[in-house]
Amino acid sequence: MSGEVVFTCMEQTRPLPPQPPLPPPPLTYILSCRNMKRNGSRNCLNRRSRFGSRERDWLREDVRRGCVYLYGADTTTAATTASASASSDLHLVLCTVETPASEICAGEGRESLYLQLHGDLVSRRLEPTERPLQIVYDYLSRLGFDDPVRIQEEAADPDLGCMLRFYGEKPCQMDHLDRILLSGIYNVRKGKTQLHKWAERLVVLCGTCLIVSSVKDCQTGKMHILPLVGGKVEEVKRRQHSLAFSSAGAQAQTYHVSFETLAECQRWQRQASKVVSQRISTVDLSCYSLEEVPEHLFYSQDITYLNLRHNFMQLERPGGLDTLYRFSQLKGLNLSHNKLGLFPVLLCEISTLTELNLSCNGFHDVPSQIGSLLNLQTLCLDGNFLTTLPEELGNLQQLSSLGISFNNFSQIPEVYEKLTMLDKVVMAGNRLEVLNLGVLNRMSHIKHVDLRMNHLKTVVTENLEGNKYITHMDLRDNQLADLDLSSLCSLEQLHCERNQLRELTLSGFSLRTLYASSNSEFSFHSSSSVISFLIIFCRNLLECVPDWACEAKKMEILDVSYNLLTEVPMRILSSLSLRKLTAGHNQVQSLPVLVEHIPLEALDIQHNLLTRLPDTLFSKALNLRYLNASANCLESLPSAGAGEESLSALQLLYLTNNLLTDQCVPVLVGHPHLRILHLANNQLQTFPASKLNKLEQLEELNLSGNKLKTIPTTIANCKRLHTLVAHSNNISIFPEILQLPQIQFVDLSCNDLTEILIPEALPASLQDLDLTGNTNLVLEHKTLDTFSHITTLKIDQKPLPTTDATVTSTFWSHGLAEMAGQRNKLCVSALAVDNFAEGVGAVYGMFDGDRNEELPRLLQCTMADVLLEEVQQSTNDTVFMANTFLVSHRKLGMAGQKLGSSALLCYIRPDTADPTSSFSLTVANVGTCQAVLCRSGKAVPLSKVFSLEQDPEEAQRVKDQKAIITEDNKVNGVTCCTRMLGCTYLYPWILPKPHISATPLTIQDELLILGNKALWEHLSYTEAVNAVRHVQDPLAAAKKLCTVAQSYGCQDNVGAMVVYLNIGEEGCTCEMNGLTLPGPVGFASTSIIKDPPKPTTPSSSSGIASEFGSEMSTSEVSSEVGSTASDEHSTVGLDAGLLPRPERRCSLHPTPTSGVFQRQPSCATFSSNQSDNGLDSDDDQPVEGVITNGSKVEVEVDIHCCRGRDLENSPTLTENSPTPCPEEHARGSFFGIRRQNSVNSGILLPVSKDRMELQKSPSTSCLYGKKLSNGSIVPLEDSLNLIEVATEAPKKKTGYFAAPTQLEPEDQFVVPRDLEEEVKEQMKQQQESRPEPEPREEDRTELPEEFDTAL
Repeated sequence: MSGEVVFTCMEQTRPLPPQPPLPPPPLTYILSCRNMKRNGSRNCLNRRSRFGSRERDWLREDVRRGCVYLYGADTTTAATTASASASSDLHLVLCTVETPASEICAGEGRESLYLQLHGDLVSRRLEPTERPLQIVYDYLSRLGFDDPVRIQEEAADPDLGCMLRFYGEKPCQMDHLDRILLSGIYNVRKGKTQLHKWAERLVVLCGTCLIVSSVKDCQTGKMHILPLVGGKVEEVKRRQHSLAFSSAGAQAQTYHVSFETLAECQRWQRQASKVVSQRISTVDLSCYSLEEVPEHLFYSQDITYLNLRHNFMQLERPGGLDTLYRFSQLKGLNLSHNKLGLFPVLLCEISTLTELNLSCNGFHDVPSQIGSLLNLQTLCLDGNFLTTLPEELGNLQQLSSLGISFNNFSQIPEVYEKLTMLDKVVMAGNRLEVLNLGVLNRMSHIKHVDLRMNHLKTVVTENLEGNKYITHMDLRDNQLADLDLSSLCSLEQLHCERNQLRELTLSGFSLRTLYASSNSEFSFHSSSSVISFLIIFCRNLLECVPDWACEAKKMEILDVSYNLLTEVPMRILSSLSLRKLTAGHNQVQSLPVLVEHIPLEALDIQHNLLTRLPDTLFSKALNLRYLNASANCLESLPSAGAGEESLSALQLLYLTNNLLTDQCVPVLVGHPHLRILHLANNQLQTFPASKLNKLEQLEELNLSGNKLKTIPTTIANCKRLHTLVAHSNNISIFPEILQLPQIQFVDLSCNDLTEILIPEALPASLQDLDLTGNTNLVLEHKTLDTFSHITTLKIDQKPLPTTDATVTSTFWSHGLAEMAGQRNKLCVSALAVDNFAEGVGAVYGMFDGDRNEELPRLLQCTMADVLLEEVQQSTNDTVFMANTFLVSHRKLGMAGQKLGSSALLCYIRPDTADPTSSFSLTVANVGTCQAVLCRSGKAVPLSKVFSLEQDPEEAQRVKDQKAIITEDNKVNGVTCCTRMLGCTYLYPWILPKPHISATPLTIQDELLILGNKALWEHLSYTEAVNAVRHVQDPLAAAKKLCTVAQSYGCQDNVGAMVVYLNIGEEGCTCEMNGLTLPGPVGFASTSIIKDPPKPTTPSSSSGIASEFGSEMSTSEVSSEVGSTASDEHSTVGLDAGLLPRPERRCSLHPTPTSGVFQRQPSCATFSSNQSDNGLDSDDDQPVEGVITNGSKVEVEVDIHCCRGRDLENSPTLTENSPTPCPEEHARGSFFGIRRQNSVNSGILLPVSKDRMELQKSPSTSCLYGKKLSNGSIVPLEDSLNLIEVATEAPKKKTGYFAAPTQLEPEDQFVVPRDLEEEVKEQMKQQQESRPEPEPREEDRTELPEEFDTAL
């Protein structure tokens, strides 16, 4: 953009002087841009939003300073909103937290400022005394930012405009303006005949009427009103761009209006068509940022329902709330979410009102004038701060609905006794601690009582008089310990979930439904026999089914899952009314034998201790359609019937995680109606083809986790099969499933497939084919082309040659599985980076969007980059993890305004704080995604579930902020989560601040499991860990978790990631694991390798390139990189004794510094300034072990750890290797290395004493080379844990090491304190035997006690 950026002071406009500094606060400055175009119009900064150095300095002086982006307000259509926001006027206002809006308006020449939240086009006019920058800082603080400096930085980010934005004018969209009012001067003709002439008139379409002025440009004279509700609007064919508006009724009138353009004609026709299609005169002006209603709206006197929800209506304005009484026929008025603060008393003069909604307005009291609304039938006062109701409210004898939920009532208002038309007490989310049943007894008209989410602790009964009127009671989410409702003799439905019940007493004569899950162990008493249709006692500590439940005469559904039951009573199973029994997750060892036929249709007995099912189960339960017996110890199945013809109606059979063998397969033939069959994780070795041939109705077959080698060819007869899951078997031949007409999903991962024979044409229904984990499978290009039309094709990527920047870590590996279930789309995404931050860590994440797939994919693509940026800014795990979530929340932009997602992020990094741990695991999450660590075989939860049901503190926070929690426990009916990324329009109820936990990883840590909500709803932490800790392949482990979740009843999207941790010594590649230092004669000594790794296996997780195997000689290394150096130095380089060189270390055992183990990145590249190939003119043989490429000579040595060992564990030297002195052999040698910018770097002195406190251990090492492209240089940041050194420095001043090297103070060898004198003596002798060059003048600097050593 062309233009001059200047600062303009509020008091005086002048160019910014070059020298004087910016004045201190509270003065406010506006960074504006003057366009240099011909029209001289003031334009915007156009996304530049950059500060100069002086502005940055001014901001850094005080965290109370900041900037506010001030947007203009262009009138646009909805389709161009995004682009318009970028092209509208934008000014950057530098101000302080004390700067009021009036001062900014004065400097900008504006009348007012408007605040818009979350892009919903609802903008509030700021009061002159409000402070915009303080509003921004408060907003960011509530989101979760704690650091004032970071808050200042975030406030200056223009992306914040998606969540919070200031306007200098009221923002609006063209289509929104059309819905409020359309007006213009057009040619108008009255009547249907040609007798009337066309004349220019002012035409207005507002509310439910078409308004035509009698005189041109006149808005105050006589106006012709044409009601349009029930009428019609038509195009006039004889005149271009004309519409005919007609009213309803026998005496209908018609007006013809001619427009100038087609677009304008279509706008009017579109809006008028909405009005004429109504049957009731309703005007919806919600979410328009209105402070008053348009004046023309009062011409629509037929309006009966007016919706002004979510505006900012004022009282004393020409069209304010005080003027609404002018609508003479108004019956319904919605003023919710207007932040009125005070009850508008003049509304009580609208005597025609029958419905009034004033929820979420911040009222503290209701005026007594409310009693004058005698026709009022519905009054909603939810989400306010009310503590009492006026007695005059009792005058409203027609009031049939009164909502006072989520207020501050401490008792049931007495006015309920006078409101005899009410049949419900709806007081959820208040502050009741005691429920007095005597008060309810005096209200004979009350039948339903909703007191959920209060603070109820006790229930008091004043007398023994029974209540014959209350039929429904909801007491969920309270603190009740003893509940006696025996006086409610007509009670039909009771909700008492999530209390602390120990004893429950009811009158069961009329009881139909009882929900009592998630309580402690309690006893149930009934004053009469129970006639119940539905009883839910799940998630308690019941040891037996109550006797009253066994005697229930009409019980149809019984849920006693997640208890401590050891048996299922015969009276329950043989009940003649029971149709569904859920008894999973108990300790039942056997089921009673059935004697008579029972009407049972669904039986869920998963997660018990059953070894067999009753022999007569299928013959007596002929109506049984659903059976889930997964996670038991079943070895066989009962027969379907005595005769050849089976009468079984079974359709869904789940038998996952049992001990079933091939002998159970013939029994399945007796269920010809089977549609879904799950036999995963059993002991099947074969599936007879003749048996599978008879299951023609199969639609879903799961055989994963068995020992099958083939799938029978008769599967081609299952024409209805759409899902085949057979992963984690030994299948080597691809089954004949690609000819099935309805096949959609095929999972054959983790098998032994080698090839695929495919037909000429694949079924069009095939959407997902998973072939990962088949290591021997090779797909030709022709096969891949055939599979190209499949929506999701999963195959293993070909292993690429390892490069310098990427190496698979030996400390962790992961497997990922995602299954859509019965949903049409997958709304779960995962993030997996095994080599994060240049290979020194790993990042894993799980994102669940519930019903949207957009946000999980956005987070999958962006969150790792955000984390990388935050890690570079802070080393505190709590700080950088929290900021990662908050910044990701902001970066969601417009997509995050209405959509939300749960998020889980796990970051593994080197642990610099705990010397006993090599890595630390930091886990952060919002929503319902969770991570579990397996430590010594036990599950360790690392996450927190942010939901209303599982987090009472979060539920109380949401209640205190007056959110409306619906009966299905969702915030505003949207989500059950209280913290998630996105959903910014639900601020401040929904926040993105995560729960963060940091755990040092130890050798006892085996694996990490990440899962979404659906996974953990069906698997406990312990079960998930036990299910996969002995599975070798992480991919197969993740697959297994998803499979068992589906077999346990999950029908939603499920995602699981399993990360195997190898933090123990078996993952270490240090020299201590058997690698020895080279002998004194060059590098000819042999190395003793314990469990030598494969050549392609990396030695550490630090991002090192693939290493050469121990069997590869240094000459082979030189030949591979094309070295032309001579080997004349190979026998003279280390003739002075054992080479002083650091131990090669891995990420597990970093180099110790200051007495502790710490990671030390290092890198050195030695250049020659004498020849192109890095050799002197006298050099004609390569140095053994030295890699040359071009003019660079590079030798790399991985850092290993110093660990204490006994003398007998010292490395064994070969016969060809000269034996070092006894002292060196016994104690080992440690040396300090520093690279100096001088030539004489061949001095070695002991390091300081504070770095010597290490255990005695002999040095062992092994030189590994790394292939580098010709001419490449390994930068410092790309080679963590690497030190590039040469084998020996030449004795001449020129040669390999003539060029100065980079100073790297962190790369040091540590000399033990007891070896200091010995090392000094050896180095002194070595230096005396060599001619020491004269140092240059510029290099004569005072060196510390640690010096460089040329190796």
